[in-house]
Amino acid sequence: MRALFFGTPAIAVPSLEALASIADVVGVVCQPDRPAGRGLELKAPPVKVKAGELGLPVVQPEKIRTPEFAAWVKDAAADVALVIAYGRILPKAVLDAPRRGCMNLHASILPRYRGAAPITWAIAGGEAETGVSLMQMDEGMDTGPVYAIHRTPIGPDTTADELAVDLGALAARVVREDLRRAVDGELQATPQDHEAATHAPLLKKEDGRIRWDRSARQIHDHIRAMTSWPGAFTTIEGKALKVLAARVEREADRDGAPPGTVVMAGRNIVIVACGDGAIQILRAQAEGRKPLAAADLVAGRTLQTGMVLGR
Repeated sequence: MRALFFGTPAIAVPSLEALASIADVVGVVCQPDRPAGRGLELKAPPVKVKAGELGLPVVQPEKIRTPEFAAWVKDAAADVALVIAYGRILPKAVLDAPRRGCMNLHASILPRYRGAAPITWAIAGGEAETGVSLMQMDEGMDTGPVYAIHRTPIGPDTTADELAVDLGALAARVVREDLRRAVDGELQATPQDHEAATHAPLLKKEDGRIRWDRSARQIHDHIRAMTSWPGAFTTIEGKALKVLAARVEREADRDGAPPGTVVMAGRNIVIVACGDGAIQILRAQAEGRKPLAAADLVAGRTLQTGMVLGR
């Protein structure tokens, strides 16, 4: 089986390795190198690095909606193009070029959480389960028929970064178990129920803002969902405070305190009132400072009893 691979970040690397073990990968497409770090030096995406280790040819087009790129895909004479977290919407000329078109590994149980950030929004939505869907791509946003869905639980404290690692490994399993059968016509694709669709739009910085009027469970889900981008944050005395880790505080006495109030800032504990219940902040980072555990935040007087977050 001749295959092309489209992917960019770390979550796509296990699928590339899996594809290389079952197919002749005739080309790997990923986004261009981007500036990173304090020095803003160009950094190769993880898929490019892995493709180099595997000895696979890599292309990094700045634009994919060109006749030249569509011709390149067609000339590859691939049986299928496998896509996972590439980061761009493929035009029809590219979708139609491989013999069996393009198939996508989407990190949700479709039709739920269609879009660019399914992992984050599933956790933020309090879901207890997610998965990887192997689907035939069409011109819509994750709207094509589905060949197979592999499911996995979401732990109550699992972060988005942790879940991405789990789903990357699960996607590789889908490649090994189901991709060839889908290409060979042994698996029949089932149309999605579009009425049941939910969406997971591209994340913006503002999406990380904590709304203290929500319940403790919702705020905890929000904090673990927003790692590592855009990061959950609030404000304290006009400055940003990133909340890096927290847990639901089941025995806190809010004593009628408004949401966002620090109701306790002791030696090793910081408790903040929510719209319903309270959370314990375990780790946070004040603007311009390094991340600190709760005890250090209290010792440095960054957080004190009576402060109100999010004003």
